[in-house]
Amino acid sequence: MQYTSLPDGFTIQELDASHLEQFNALLRYAFQVTEEELVQVGWQEDEIKQSKFPILESAHVLGCFEGKTLAAQIAVYPMQVNVEGSLLDTGFVTGVATYPEYAGIGLMSTLIRQALTDMRGRGQSISFLCPYSIPFYRHKGWEIVSDKMTFRIRDNQLPKPQPVPGKVRRIAWDDPSLAAVHDRFAAKTHGCLVRNALAWDEYWRWDVDDEVVAMYYDAADEPQGYLVYLLKREIFKIKEMVYLNDEARRGMWDYVTAHYSMVTEVSGCNYTNHSLAFTLEDSDIRETVQPYVMARIVDFAAFIMSYNFAEASSGDAITFRIHDKVLDWNEQEFTVRFHADGTHTLSAEPSPYTAEMSIGTAICMLMGYKRPAYLKSIDRLTADAKTTALLERLIPTGKAYFSDYI
Repeated sequence: MQYTSLPDGFTIQELDASHLEQFNALLRYAFQVTEEELVQVGWQEDEIKQSKFPILESAHVLGCFEGKTLAAQIAVYPMQVNVEGSLLDTGFVTGVATYPEYAGIGLMSTLIRQALTDMRGRGQSISFLCPYSIPFYRHKGWEIVSDKMTFRIRDNQLPKPQPVPGKVRRIAWDDPSLAAVHDRFAAKTHGCLVRNALAWDEYWRWDVDDEVVAMYYDAADEPQGYLVYLLKREIFKIKEMVYLNDEARRGMWDYVTAHYSMVTEVSGCNYTNHSLAFTLEDSDIRETVQPYVMARIVDFAAFIMSYNFAEASSGDAITFRIHDKVLDWNEQEFTVRFHADGTHTLSAEPSPYTAEMSIGTAICMLMGYKRPAYLKSIDRLTADAKTTALLERLIPTGKAYFSDYI
């Protein structure tokens, strides 16, 4: 591979297990993970080093070196995400780090562009990340696509028990039914990550031994939802609640309420992009909303061909005029034409309806985070009224659910 825009004396190469010491040292420095914090969650130095081997073996990690010294790095986890019913190969960006003495000389910009180029070569048309700096990643073409809602419920606000035909049982964290339920959930949930072994390793990486997993089983003894939680200092902390139907949701909240005499508060995070308060009898709870995950279209042509539009009619056509300052293959017009058999194709002939936007606005809109009419109202989308109405009809209304932190 050829790399450009690097200062003299710098090279880029893929990292492997032989770079473990430098890879780990840069992560520890950049993210300020101390020995004390490792001990608090039961980790020893040698254990965290060994835990990074699967990353270097399974992920695609690029490093920028000055001589033999690692100066900057970026890791891309190969994952799959459900986008409106299609399972798309994605590159999840993480471990982005640079030593401060190498900041501002273009190392990270070059690494990011090369990582995106490599993603395209691997057929990963979309990329996700949990940002440490929203402005930085916006400048590189990522945009917010999903929020995290943090909630706190007082013990006297817990929902009253509702009769359900099933039951809840506590299970081991490595019980196969846990991953099986999440797979079923991901298969039907827009925006959800399909957790492979690497994702599950990251899910459990920093968690203390006191976390508990509870599974809801229906009347036929089939698992329909699970709850991962921690009881500490009279607080019931929900890490994740996943359910396949409303019966499982009610059953798990009954289980939470059963801890009424043991806790003063229930807290946790909600990734559905819908308020939890509305589902409670006493809705006067504390909820905070913050952006959680960002996404970027790596290859617009490939992404739009795999996208499941909503209410397209035969003969519909729309032109996307995309601006991408980082990836030149996206900096062009893409005309999508819809056919009677329900398929759509890319056409060289422009349509009468043109929507102009940045690559970041495109993913924000297509993932359902913000609607076309709203994006037009804040000048993030340039389109006339008829084109905007067409986009409103074509783009599904679902909100993305993304709960993983990698």
